[in-house]
Amino acid sequence: MRAPNPQLSVILPVYNECDNLRPLLTELEAALTACGRTFEVIAIDDGSRDGSTLLLDQLVKEKRYLRAIFFRKNAGQTAEFDAGFRHASGEDVVTMESDIQNDPADIPKMLAVLDQGYDFVAGWRRNRKDGFFLRTFPSKIANWVIRKVTGTKIHDLGCSLKVYRRDIAMELRLYGEMHRFIGVLVEGLGARVAEFEVNHRARV
Repeated sequence: MRAPNPQLSVILPVYNECDNLRPLLTELEAALTACGRTFEVIAIDDGSRDGSTLLLDQLVKEKRYLRAIFFRKNAGQTAEFDAGFRHASGEDVVTMESDIQNDPADIPKMLAVLDQGYDFVAGWRRNRKDGFFLRTFPSKIANWVIRKVTGTKIHDLGCSLKVYRRDIAMELRLYGEMHRFIGVLVEGLGARVAEFEVNHRARV
C-alpha cells in the first residue's frame, strides 16, 4: 500500500511505546506531508511487551505509509537502526526516537540543511529536557570523552534525530552499541556533516 520509491524513509525504533505510537504518527504525518515529499515510516518493534506489537500490526493496516519489522526478542537500538537502514527505500533517511522526545517538526528544517550540500545532519539537544544527574550530565561527560578520543566535532552523539543521504546510511554496518558512534562513523566515511539544534521535549 505504500507509495513506490518514496523520497524519504523515517526509521522509528519501538520498545514498549504503546501509548506514544499513535500520537507520534499523527505528528509525523503532519510534518512529513509539509515537506512535500513522498515518504515511508519503518517501525522496528524490539520485542515489546506492552502491546506495541499488536498496535503496530493494526496501524500498518490503517496507514499506507507505515511498514513494520518485528524482532522476536529485545536486541537494542543499534540492531533496530541497522534493520531500518537495510529496508529503507528513500533517497534520504531519518532516524528518531518513538518516545515523543524528538520533535517531528524539526525534520523539514533538518532536510533543508541537508539540501545545502551536506550528507548527514546530526541533531543537537542543546537544551535537554531530561533529568540532569541521571541523563544530561552523564551524556555530557560521554560526549566530551568521545570527542577527545575520536576528534569528532559533533556535540551530541546520543541524539537519535539524524538525517542521512541514502548512500551514507547504506554504507553503515552497525552492531553492538555502535548507534552511539554513528556520527563518528559517518565522519570516517568522508561525509559532509552538519549539526542542527533540535527541540527536545520531556519524556512521556
